[in-house]
Amino acid sequence: MTEQADTRGPFDWILQDLGAWLAFGGCMIAVFMQMIDVTIVNTALPKITEDLAASRSQQLLVVSGYSLAFACTLLPAARLGERVGRRTMFLTSVVAFTAASVWCGISTGAVELVAARVVQGITGAGMAAQTIAILTASFPRERHSQVFALYGLVGGFAGMLGPIVGGALITIDAWGSGWHSIFLINVPMGVLAFGLAYKFLHLGKPTERQPFDIGGILLSCVSLFALLYAFAEIQQNGWQPIPSLVIVAALAVGAVFLLHQRRSARGGGSPLVRLDLFADRGFAVGSILVALFFGLFTAFVFAISITLQDELHFSPLRTGIAMTPFALGAGAGALASPWLVQRWGARVLALGITGYGVFVAIGSVYLYLTDGQINLPLVVGPIFLAGLGVGLFGVQLQPMMLAALSQRQMDAASGMLPTIEQIGNGVGLAVFSAVFFQAHTINGSIMIFSAIAVTAIAMGALTLRLPSAPQQQPDSVPASAPT
Repeated sequence: MTEQADTRGPFDWILQDLGAWLAFGGCMIAVFMQMIDVTIVNTALPKITEDLAASRSQQLLVVSGYSLAFACTLLPAARLGERVGRRTMFLTSVVAFTAASVWCGISTGAVELVAARVVQGITGAGMAAQTIAILTASFPRERHSQVFALYGLVGGFAGMLGPIVGGALITIDAWGSGWHSIFLINVPMGVLAFGLAYKFLHLGKPTERQPFDIGGILLSCVSLFALLYAFAEIQQNGWQPIPSLVIVAALAVGAVFLLHQRRSARGGGSPLVRLDLFADRGFAVGSILVALFFGLFTAFVFAISITLQDELHFSPLRTGIAMTPFALGAGAGALASPWLVQRWGARVLALGITGYGVFVAIGSVYLYLTDGQINLPLVVGPIFLAGLGVGLFGVQLQPMMLAALSQRQMDAASGMLPTIEQIGNGVGLAVFSAVFFQAHTINGSIMIFSAIAVTAIAMGALTLRLPSAPQQQPDSVPASAPT
């Protein structure tokens, strides 16, 4: 590509950068809404259950129905964004997500709330599936690491702040709104996200109109929904022959989906999933870690909320206060992580997630020895250090796994990466709940925290397989510049 003389003045650079960062702010508000709605519900779940008389399976679907609907919609939403334009798809989805949040907030029954959460997940996916492609098109390649680190930071903090914000909103009970307010707070955020994106997000028109992979959409949705249904049944009624067979069938359909994607790619089609991305070691290892991390974290927040409120009878506000040291530790880890990773690479991430696992294991032993009699001042330090480990690990994971991808591969990853995250959220929570948390007892809590600790420590070993200093590949196509 021939370089042209730069005729812009200094203020033109400032204004262009300012517009890109303001558009980025709109995208990050959308990411914040998507992620906080994964965990904010956990703190409010006992109140929702009491108010709406929700069954155990309905409780699980209020939490994981959102994540699974999100996961099933991301890949077709990414393809739709390619066809109609990322900006159009993003703006439309922000409006729809905000409307779905209002529906959640005014729901009067458990079935209605589950349905509203599914719609919220579908519309949230419309926003999320465009984000990575928007960011890569809005910023030059040398800024991608910084932008993706902020993207991961916002999403991670939203997940961690969910229980704290949920506890505060329920305790404040503004205008008698109770648990309804945890959904209605999305209204001002949605308005702000739409305003910023509408004004400052300007991308070129789509250059390709890829056809929809209808077969792939159907196979992926059937596989994921069947898997969640089976684990919801197991969580409600224990291990039975029928849900166990459904799990096997879901995995078989998933295998057929992957074969279908491979055949489509070899035949010159347009598969939903580009399997060639997994030839890059950073993306392949990172995908496993992302799925495990999001499933682990969602299960951890769910277990903390249930343990503190159902078993130890903490109020929602006290639950939020108890989680504050964890959020502060995660913030400290997030700030330190980029500098530490620059010096020591993937070992920093491995140390962070292993440390998190060790401190969760210490918490399990503490619960066992005290039979749930928690002394909050005594546990503040370990809670902070557990959060520190999460911050060290989570913020730099995505930049490291994406660093070696070309621009065209980045576009393909725009739907795949959040799909992997949400599969981890939905399936991870269902697995941990079904296997370790069928009864809301201290022993059940000790089991799930122990399982989380073991998984986190195993992730530490796997993290060492990440390339410490991946080399960027030359772009197969030039990055689109904002217009």
